[in-house]
Amino acid sequence: MTPTNKTVVVVGATGLQGGAVTRHLLRGGWRVRALTRDPDGARARALARAGAQVARVRMEDVDSLTAAAEGSWGLFSVQPTVGQPGTAPDFTAEDEVRWGVNVAEAAHAAGVGHLVFTSVAGAERHLGEKVPVNLVSKWRIEQHITRLGLPATILRPVSFMENFTGGYALRNGTLSTGIAPDTPQQLMAVDDVGFITELAFSHPEEWIGRAVSLAADELTPVQVAAAIGEALGMALPYVPIPIEAIRQVSEDFAYANEWLNERGYRADIAATLRIHPAAMDFSTWLERTGAAQISAFLDSARTPGQGA
Repeated sequence: MTPTNKTVVVVGATGLQGGAVTRHLLRGGWRVRALTRDPDGARARALARAGAQVARVRMEDVDSLTAAAEGSWGLFSVQPTVGQPGTAPDFTAEDEVRWGVNVAEAAHAAGVGHLVFTSVAGAERHLGEKVPVNLVSKWRIEQHITRLGLPATILRPVSFMENFTGGYALRNGTLSTGIAPDTPQQLMAVDDVGFITELAFSHPEEWIGRAVSLAADELTPVQVAAAIGEALGMALPYVPIPIEAIRQVSEDFAYANEWLNERGYRADIAATLRIHPAAMDFSTWLERTGAAQISAFLDSARTPGQGA
């Protein structure tokens, strides 16, 4: 049964995940309190126009987070990961953990009825094998939520399809990542995480206490490049980046790519589709929003006389 208190606080509301969650909550008739460092920013103003209440917080300040959470039924928590676009160059895994812990502490202090935290698929495999730093940091936040005894749902999505819409993967007219050409990579659209989050808040009796990995498709990088090329009517070769080249920039990022190549997320796609039968596969995502986003990026990246 949907709670009578229809207020949900959204951390990271101006980011990809937080924005998707906010959109789905507003469509579902929820009151959204969107938290941001910069209420005057363009994305925050767009959320306000859509009907969200925008509030300023500092992730380092538990008191400001607690004040923002007071009187709400639910709280959605997501933190950036090291190296994620938009994060400060000096942002560390310890910062990520501290922010996630602060949000959990605020939810506990404010008596929030349902916390939904987005972690990452594979975080539960932290024990017994070496894993990338982002899995360790998400797992540490999960464990803190458990220790506090919060009424919580843990969502663990795999890699986002939106990773292919910018300079993270599109370089010089190619698709380039550290994943081996023939290694399948599990994918999920951010919008579908927003849908499932709203579903969880609407049915707390079914979702509190659950930890669920989320994946809607599985493709090799070569298949991803071919699908993008077909959608845009262009040739888009896949050019793998050698792990050693990545290691010269970041040891952690190099290991994350090795882990994806050798172990991978191992999420149950069929289980995700039972939860959300309309979850987009990669081709559907391209048709609906992805191709337009990629095309816009490529157009913006072109300079006279050169390709993207």
